[in-house]
Amino acid sequence: MKKIVIIGANSFQNPLILKAKEMGFETHVFAWKDGSVGERTADFFYPVSIVERERILEMCRQIKPDAVASIGSDLAMLTVNYVAGELGLPCNSMECTRISTNKYAMRRAFLAAGVPVPGFREADGRTGIEEVRDLKLPVIVKPTDRSGSRGITKVEDWKEFSQALKLAVENSFEKKAIVEEYLTGEEYSCECISYEGTHHFLALTKKYTTGHPHFIETGHLEPSGLSAEQEEKVKRAVFQALDALKVENGASHSEFMIDERDTVKIIEVGARMGGDCIGSDLVPLSTGYDFVRMVIDVACGKEPDFKRLHRGGAACIRFVFNHQDLQRLERLKREIPQHILFESEMEPVQEGQVTDSSTRFGYYILAFDRVEQAEEYGI
Repeated sequence: MKKIVIIGANSFQNPLILKAKEMGFETHVFAWKDGSVGERTADFFYPVSIVERERILEMCRQIKPDAVASIGSDLAMLTVNYVAGELGLPCNSMECTRISTNKYAMRRAFLAAGVPVPGFREADGRTGIEEVRDLKLPVIVKPTDRSGSRGITKVEDWKEFSQALKLAVENSFEKKAIVEEYLTGEEYSCECISYEGTHHFLALTKKYTTGHPHFIETGHLEPSGLSAEQEEKVKRAVFQALDALKVENGASHSEFMIDERDTVKIIEVGARMGGDCIGSDLVPLSTGYDFVRMVIDVACGKEPDFKRLHRGGAACIRFVFNHQDLQRLERLKREIPQHILFESEMEPVQEGQVTDSSTRFGYYILAFDRVEQAEEYGI
């Protein structure tokens, strides 16, 4: 039987585990033991933290997998690409991994490749205002190496900088932050799959956030509503960014803005599938593409299959922040239960306690035939 090693076991990784089993793989899952669903759905579960890559590599030499994969996690991709590379399996290089999981290194790579970037600086806990004050306000201060809206603050007055920097550094693994000029416009993401250096466009996602100051994502919608002309502009910009980051294999999730002049501005790129169920659920629902299968195929060294499983439609995900969101879900259950595709387990709601993506209380996914229906009911 073919074997696949999966790094991570939480609910966002579970679609990868289930898809691999559906494809006939024996699944070997590594993660810190905390009761996550993947501990139960995996054929073999190993209670090893995803950051213990040397230990995982040693165990994988005994397992002898045909592929190593993960979806939706920058931290997991550090281990995926290291272990796969050491085993001689398809992956992205460690240089790609380094620059695609560090926002400051990413900005430097974009700058060197001619990808337009805002003004930016690296900072740490000792950085003073005078070292970044040449940047134009407002600025965004965020950890160099975290995702999920952790530690992000928009600073509109330099008096706010010290507190924003402290928050970002505290949330950073390497205890560093990036300070960059604020980009304006509507926010989207572009979902792609790459195989041996060739990038393939799959979908565009409209993003909804809490806005200033922390920009925590409240929901996502596909399709995005952008025109065919705008889509072509996005593809050109995103493919240039993927080349700058040396992305050759696997999924990618590129966040960008389109401003009032219709200019595409790359925010950042993850050399992995988008989290928040974007890649695992929204892309297949809205396009018919089996994105998770593509990730597995590429991890095995196979060209991805672009056959559509269905004609596609529209899909959205909505996150629960407060009791009003719960009431909205209950109303949708009464009015359009047939369109509620999935509802996660809900944590007890406490008003005002959502500080980043990891502290949201739950979510639900809606599927429709047309994007207008999704806009009316879902977002």
